[in-house]
Amino acid sequence: MPKLKTHKGLAKRVKITGTGKVKRKRCGGGHLLSDKSAKRRRRFGSTTLVKGVRAKKIRVLLGQ
Repeated sequence: MPKLKTHKGLAKRVKITGTGKVKRKRCGGGHLLSDKSAKRRRRFGSTTLVKGVRAKKIRVLLGQ
Protein backbone atom coordinates (compact mmCIF):
# COMPACT_ATOMS: atom_id res chain seq x y z
CA MET A 1 0.00 0.00 0.00
CA PRO A 2 1.30 3.52 -0.77
CA LYS A 3 2.09 6.00 1.96
CA LEU A 4 -0.72 8.33 3.01
CA LYS A 5 -0.24 12.02 2.29
CA THR A 6 -0.55 14.46 5.16
CA HIS A 7 -3.76 16.49 5.04
CA LYS A 8 -2.13 19.94 4.95
CA GLY A 9 -5.31 21.89 5.75
CA LEU A 10 -5.74 19.91 8.96
CA ALA A 11 -2.03 20.03 9.80
CA LYS A 12 -2.24 23.83 9.99
CA ARG A 13 -5.10 23.65 12.50
CA VAL A 14 -4.01 20.94 14.94
CA LYS A 15 -0.80 19.80 16.62
CA ILE A 16 0.19 16.45 18.11
CA THR A 17 1.56 16.69 21.66
CA GLY A 18 4.58 14.76 22.90
CA THR A 19 2.32 12.09 24.40
CA GLY A 20 0.37 11.71 21.14
CA LYS A 21 -2.76 13.69 22.03
CA VAL A 22 -4.35 16.05 19.50
CA LYS A 23 -4.40 19.73 20.44
CA ARG A 24 -6.65 22.31 18.75
CA LYS A 25 -7.64 25.95 19.05
CA ARG A 26 -11.10 26.83 20.39
CA CYS A 27 -13.71 28.02 17.91
CA GLY A 28 -15.77 31.19 18.04
CA GLY A 29 -13.09 33.77 18.79
CA GLY A 30 -12.86 35.33 15.36
CA HIS A 31 -15.41 38.14 15.43
CA LEU A 32 -18.30 39.74 17.38
CA LEU A 33 -16.22 39.59 20.56
CA SER A 34 -17.92 42.59 22.17
CA ASP A 35 -21.10 40.53 22.60
CA LYS A 36 -19.26 37.73 24.41
CA SER A 37 -18.41 37.70 28.10
CA ALA A 38 -14.85 38.33 29.30
CA LYS A 39 -14.68 34.79 30.70
CA ARG A 40 -15.63 33.36 27.30
CA ARG A 41 -13.17 35.61 25.44
CA ARG A 42 -10.32 34.55 27.76
CA ARG A 43 -11.06 30.92 26.99
CA PHE A 44 -10.55 31.50 23.25
CA GLY A 45 -6.87 32.11 23.94
CA SER A 46 -6.31 28.63 25.34
CA THR A 47 -6.16 25.34 23.50
CA THR A 48 -8.08 22.15 24.16
CA LEU A 49 -7.67 18.46 23.40
CA VAL A 50 -9.62 16.47 20.84
CA LYS A 51 -11.07 13.27 22.30
CA GLY A 52 -12.29 9.89 21.18
CA VAL A 53 -12.86 8.70 17.64
CA ARG A 54 -12.38 12.19 16.19
CA ALA A 55 -8.79 12.29 17.52
CA LYS A 56 -8.13 8.88 15.99
CA LYS A 57 -9.36 10.07 12.58
CA ILE A 58 -7.21 13.20 12.81
CA ARG A 59 -4.11 11.11 13.53
CA VAL A 60 -4.81 9.02 10.42
CA LEU A 61 -5.14 12.16 8.26
CA LEU A 62 -1.84 13.46 9.65
CA GLY A 63 -0.08 10.16 9.01
CA GLN A 64 0.60 9.41 12.69
